[in-house]
Amino acid sequence: MTAEDLQSGQIFLLDKPLDWTSFQAVNKMKYKLKREFNLPKKFKIGHAGTLDPRATGLLIVCCGKFTKKIPEIQDAPKEYWTEIKIGVQTESYDTEKPEILHQDFSHITEEKIHNALEKFVGEIDQTPPVFSAIKIEGKRAYDLARAGEEVEMKSRKTTIFYINDFKIDLPLISFTVGCSKGTYIRSLAHDIGQELGVGAYLTQLRRTKIGEYTIEEATADFLENDFRFNQP
Repeated sequence: MTAEDLQSGQIFLLDKPLDWTSFQAVNKMKYKLKREFNLPKKFKIGHAGTLDPRATGLLIVCCGKFTKKIPEIQDAPKEYWTEIKIGVQTESYDTEKPEILHQDFSHITEEKIHNALEKFVGEIDQTPPVFSAIKIEGKRAYDLARAGEEVEMKSRKTTIFYINDFKIDLPLISFTVGCSKGTYIRSLAHDIGQELGVGAYLTQLRRTKIGEYTIEEATADFLENDFRFNQP
C-alpha cells in the first residue's frame, strides 16, 4: 500500500476495544497512517457508524476518496451480540451508570422471555437513551444529561429483523440482534425489561456485522506499534 492508494480510497475494518470512543479509534488510525505514509494534514478519514464506548466490535473506517462511501455503509443493516441483565436498571441503560430499581425476577420463565423478545421483531417505535450522541438544539444529549439537565427524547421507527441464538442464565440473557440503521440496543434492552415487568439493562454489546462486512475480517492491531490493518 502507498500514500497514493490511501488518497485514492481504502476501507479498513477495526475491532474497537472497550472504553474507546469511535472518534478515538479513528484518530489513532489517522495518526498511524499519516506517520507511516507521510500523508498531508488534510487527509480525509472517518468511520461509518458510531459505537458507544461501552461497546466493542466492528468499526468501519473509510479514507481518501472512499469517505464518500460512508453514508452508504451507515445505511446497511447491523448485527450485534447482546447481553442484558434483568431485575435491575440503570439511568444510561448500560454499565456507564450504577444499578438502580432492583426487582424480584424469580417468576420469570424462559417461555416469558421468548414471548417478550418475539414482540420486538419487526418495525417498532423506539425512544433513544438520554445518554446518546443525538443532538438536541445543537448539543449532544449525553452532555445535557451529564450536566443534570432534563432531556426529552423523541421516539422513532426502527426495525428488528431477527433476535436469535438465545442463551439464558438468569439474571443474564444473551442473544444476537439483526437491525436497521438507527437502532439503539440499549433502548431495546430497557424495553425488554419493561415488557417483562422487572427492568433490564445492557451489560455487553459487540457489533459483529455491518452489511456484508463481518467482525471476523476486523483487526485490533491498530493499537499496536507496528502497522497492520485488515481490509475487506
